[in-house]
Amino acid sequence: MKKKILFKAPVLTRSGYGEQSRFALRALRSRPDLFEIFIQPLQWGQTSWIMEEDEEKKWIDHTIEKTIAFIQHEGQFDVSFQVTIPNEWELHAPVNIGFTAGMETTKVAHEWIQKGNQMDKILVVSNHSRDIYRNTTYVATHNQTGQETELKLETPIETVNYPVKDFGPPTDLGMKLDYDFNFLAMAQFGPRKNLPNTVKWFVEEFHNDEVGLVIKTNIAKNCLMDREKLFHDMKALMNMYPEHKCKVYLLHGDMTDKEIHSLFEHPKIRAFLTFTHGEGFGLPIFEAAYTGMPVIAPGWSGQLDFLVDRETGMSYFYNVEYDLQPIPESVVWDGVIIKESMWAYPREHSAKQQMRHCYAGLNSSSASKITEKAREHAARLHEIFSEENQYALMISQICEVLKPAETASEAEVLEID
Repeated sequence: MKKKILFKAPVLTRSGYGEQSRFALRALRSRPDLFEIFIQPLQWGQTSWIMEEDEEKKWIDHTIEKTIAFIQHEGQFDVSFQVTIPNEWELHAPVNIGFTAGMETTKVAHEWIQKGNQMDKILVVSNHSRDIYRNTTYVATHNQTGQETELKLETPIETVNYPVKDFGPPTDLGMKLDYDFNFLAMAQFGPRKNLPNTVKWFVEEFHNDEVGLVIKTNIAKNCLMDREKLFHDMKALMNMYPEHKCKVYLLHGDMTDKEIHSLFEHPKIRAFLTFTHGEGFGLPIFEAAYTGMPVIAPGWSGQLDFLVDRETGMSYFYNVEYDLQPIPESVVWDGVIIKESMWAYPREHSAKQQMRHCYAGLNSSSASKITEKAREHAARLHEIFSEENQYALMISQICEVLKPAETASEAEVLEID
């Protein structure tokens, strides 16, 4: 019998959680024999909603309407699958599964452990997130006895990574780049992504070089006000470096997934660059890696799931040194990013060194070896992280918690027989 599953997620938003939601939903849709899906859409911060009227969007809209009618008639769900931060998880069904992007720092909030222990299973997008969640502990005091006890995660937690995507031939974006070598950075313009230092260190390192940096970013939404604010801030930053030969391009506005992917395949965009403080997974970094683009990144957090070979331990990126230090006071988010946690601070000298190393290598006689190594790694990523593999893994994790446990009486009968 099909399980009625309530899918509660920011599935229509243009955000990392939106992409995570759509991945999980596609996995569920791959098994119509197992699940009847109901959708409760969530907002995610101030991010925009997707507008494309493709088959998936129409199906989601229809399913949302079906869900509203089902709830109004007091329909009951067999299982809930909730894609959001753990302190927003709720008990909606006899079985409840939480799926979170997880941890960009070294410790989770105690609320996450309390909420997590109410779930029947937790799924995360990287081994980094799994390990941070699993290893965080607190000393708690029992309300009735006054005794101290250890608060830690008791719920089973497993990793399900994202799948690679096939977008077909790239789209001509009509971008006019002055130089033949450009780095690409892609991230929301927030503290964790470290974009001001990305620009600063790039311009300082390549001040007198014919090199470009393309930055696809926004603050919250892809609106005109957002663009004007970003352009003003970027212009002010660049004005600190007069007479520079290098170029910085701001790319802002709505783009389809295929158009975004075309940036990774642009003939003048040669490497991906991030000085992030931490990633739950790092989708743009992943897309660069499975496209065969050399990647410059810190060697810490979720991106190591795909930048380091699982079998050999070999690294496939330009590894930026870092220091784990407390997060700044300004990013503390009550119940989500806690004051006691740390994240990675990439070292300036190493960041500049690795950018230069990448640039020099791709402009040397070793360029073909570097690109070939990146392509070989991309081929392995396509094999390991195929949609078929990741959908099957997601379904198996869900079914594992839904599988009826063998009852004691059944066990006793087997022993007697």
